[in-house]
Amino acid sequence: MNSLHGVRVLDLTRMLAGPYGTMLLADLGAEVLKIERPVGGDEIRSVGPHFVHGESVYFLSVNRGKRSVALDLARPEGRELLRRLAMRCDVVVENFRAGVAERLGCDAATLMAANPRLIVCGITAFGRTGPDRDLPAFDLTLQARGGMMGLTGDPAGQPVRCGVPMGDLAGGLFSALAVSAALYERERTGVGRFIDLSLLDCQVGLLSYAAGNWLMAGDDMGRQGSGHAYAVPYQRFETSDGHIVIAVFTDAFWPGFCRALTRPDWITDPRFATNAARRGHLAEVQSLVGQRLSEETTAHWLTRLYGEGVPAGPVQRVSEVCADPQVLARGMIATMEHPVAGTVRAAGDPLRAGEGERAGFIAAPTLGADTDAVLLGLLGVGVTELAALRASGVVG
Repeated sequence: MNSLHGVRVLDLTRMLAGPYGTMLLADLGAEVLKIERPVGGDEIRSVGPHFVHGESVYFLSVNRGKRSVALDLARPEGRELLRRLAMRCDVVVENFRAGVAERLGCDAATLMAANPRLIVCGITAFGRTGPDRDLPAFDLTLQARGGMMGLTGDPAGQPVRCGVPMGDLAGGLFSALAVSAALYERERTGVGRFIDLSLLDCQVGLLSYAAGNWLMAGDDMGRQGSGHAYAVPYQRFETSDGHIVIAVFTDAFWPGFCRALTRPDWITDPRFATNAARRGHLAEVQSLVGQRLSEETTAHWLTRLYGEGVPAGPVQRVSEVCADPQVLARGMIATMEHPVAGTVRAAGDPLRAGEGERAGFIAAPTLGADTDAVLLGLLGVGVTELAALRASGVVG
């Protein structure tokens, strides 16, 4: 998918939420110019725990397909170069703390006054309005405040963080969606727009029916563990060699489930025949099903359950996911060549899945790798001027 070919994005983001969003735009075909500090670059270049020949795996995983331009925005000359770059871009994405963009002269009002077609997406923890607009946050604090942790974990245990940083990743997903929609809107109106994206808003948006249950029915769901507030059985169970999840979401799956477990007597048992009845005998259902599933292997049960058309799946570690035949068949492991790290492998692009082993992925850039090409080619900076800028430390 190359839908955004010809769109140029100025990426002023760092850490995870913004870089993940701009990587999605790069996956869609946009040219993404990542602006970094000449010394150190994006902070996640130094974030572990793993490095390949000095290159952070974390950074490599969320910055593919971009070009790196090293500018010192603390210097007036660096800010002027940034302004000139912004005028040659379609989109600017930034995740500065409150007031920083204005200080650097790259706030939406300033940039859009000079280029009304420009789309500016400003990502902050809490948005530009509201009493907490100036507070800092990271993924953990967003998951906690936004309700994700309140819904995650065992009912008898403590709230836990989602295994992947959904506070940040959701912001990246929503930013890419918002920018894509704004580009489409600009085709009709000829005018850009400012997108005030709050990471907390994104978390609240993900609450979906959980928020609806409270707002319209007064049901504050709380932690469900691996289970479901409505469907039974819809949870994780132990097998003789691992774990399996069963998703009998409607009564239509119940007969097949019972046959798969060789317990056809459960089909018409009045305690279990309907989901409402099973909810009324929840502990009994969990005990009987758990005991039966523990008697055979995960592979055994999956064969039987799939044979009856019952939704089920193994609980896999990341290592198992990356070797899953379905994942591999869909081309969801991307392979790229990096000038320092060598062969880089990462989770692929779901919007281009199904194309098999795809070519075209470009590894994340080394710090400042494209500075000369962008300044000379895009801005027309002279060779002598560029040498002076480098000597003074304005560019890396």
